[in-house]
Amino acid sequence: MTLDFVPPNPLSPSFWVTVALAIPALCLLHDVWIWLKMPPGPTPLPFIGNKFQLPKSRPWIQFQEWSRVYGPIFTIRIGRRPTVVLSDPVIAQELMEKRSNKYSSRPRMVAMGEILWDGASLLVQPYGKQWSIRRKLLHQALTPKALRLYKPVQNAEAVRLCHQLLANPAGWEKLLERYTSSIVFSVAYGHRINSLDAEVIRQRFKFMQYAASLNVPGRYLVETLPVLKYLPDFLAPWKADIRAHGREEAAANMALVDMVRSDLSQAKEHGTSTPDSLCKLLLELREREHIPLSDRNFSYIPASLFGAGSDTTASTLCSAFLALVTHPETLRAAQQELDAVVGNSRTPTFNDEANLPYIRAFVKEVLRWRPVAVLGGTPHASTEDDYYEGYFIPAGTTVLGNSWAINLNEEYYPNPHHFDPTRFLESEPSAKLHDQDRLGKLHPAKAGHSSFGWGRRLCPGADLASNSLYIALAKILWAFDILPQPGVEYDTFDYTEGFNIRPKKFRCLIRVRSEAHRKVLERELLDAERVLEPFTPFEE
Repeated sequence: MTLDFVPPNPLSPSFWVTVALAIPALCLLHDVWIWLKMPPGPTPLPFIGNKFQLPKSRPWIQFQEWSRVYGPIFTIRIGRRPTVVLSDPVIAQELMEKRSNKYSSRPRMVAMGEILWDGASLLVQPYGKQWSIRRKLLHQALTPKALRLYKPVQNAEAVRLCHQLLANPAGWEKLLERYTSSIVFSVAYGHRINSLDAEVIRQRFKFMQYAASLNVPGRYLVETLPVLKYLPDFLAPWKADIRAHGREEAAANMALVDMVRSDLSQAKEHGTSTPDSLCKLLLELREREHIPLSDRNFSYIPASLFGAGSDTTASTLCSAFLALVTHPETLRAAQQELDAVVGNSRTPTFNDEANLPYIRAFVKEVLRWRPVAVLGGTPHASTEDDYYEGYFIPAGTTVLGNSWAINLNEEYYPNPHHFDPTRFLESEPSAKLHDQDRLGKLHPAKAGHSSFGWGRRLCPGADLASNSLYIALAKILWAFDILPQPGVEYDTFDYTEGFNIRPKKFRCLIRVRSEAHRKVLERELLDAERVLEPFTPFEE
């Protein structure tokens, strides 16, 4: 007796019920199998993941707590997509530095990367040829030789910052923002910023804030169902709004390139010259050789410097002021070194840097103590299946380096919330071996901290930012006492939300150290203005 196979009838309701049950069941079995092989973490719910376990604010704090429960590498799920969170610098370096060929891409960001920027921004570009083209062009402005050319501008802007603090010490936060913005625009476009009321600055902050609002997990269903990006605008008004903002930003970027192009044309006509800038360099390069980018995509390269180096550097300087008013011994130590090396007849310069180890250590410590890109900046994504310590990390996994947990890891930084620049005065391996109880384990990064990211996605403006921090802090600490306001209680954990954080507004006393210091600032302002004169300001 034989039994004939009867195929399922696709017209039968029972067939579709079976299919409807089988597909999610198979997906669930697949997710469980992958979850068991990946680094441990909080147990996710089917298809929802750890959504209800993720805090609505300051997720880096919860991630730090989970690292103590599950270890320095653990997994969370946002929906069905796995995210691996790293809380140890050695693991972060192993994956994102040594295996950078596998961990240098970006997770797909549909709302921000594809609809708003249409793939033009280096920040969210997946790893590959298009990313490499943009990165190489951006690096043209950030080579060691180029960085030396910017130092006179940074020095002059730091003098101007100190002179403005004399007149308006209560407005210190806005003055710091003007300082960092002016440096970045001078480097990017050859024009400076005299006031935050300049239209170009209002535009930039508006663009940054809007992009950040799109990069909120769970805000847009299109991140889970990318097919929704193909809906016509009349069915998806949210998409039309994002695209309108994208067109406005692209037009502003193009206008800045056209401005520099006009500068070059006028200079050629009159036999004069224009200040060196990234945009000028790229336009001249484009005349000599083919750059395979559209005008629109080309315009995003110099524009990317603002997000990479202005707001983040200003936020770090705000943290430095908070550190000074809560750790007054650091002010005394810095001024003692400055007085011994520089004296009171001039302000410190870049030529003094090698002889100011405490100031250099101060810069590193503030970057470590309160990292701005608290979750390591924009997430990485793996492009190949990989294993680490027996754990499986599938291709397409989002990888986050929790800079908060890494920079405040007690194994590497004993008493991590205490602001102590001397950690970086004794950073040689031999010192670590002999005094590990006080100095902690040796951090694998050359900088001694992880605040600029890792591997091929390391912040391209890291050295420019470090130079801006050094010269500003050296001159401010030389010229002023930064003191706590009587009666004010300071909370060193009271920071803003978002992917980039800074201290919430606080008051402090900024007092010039002596009349001799004031006169030096007034005298040096004249030299600073001569240096900055070719960098004509943007109109307010």
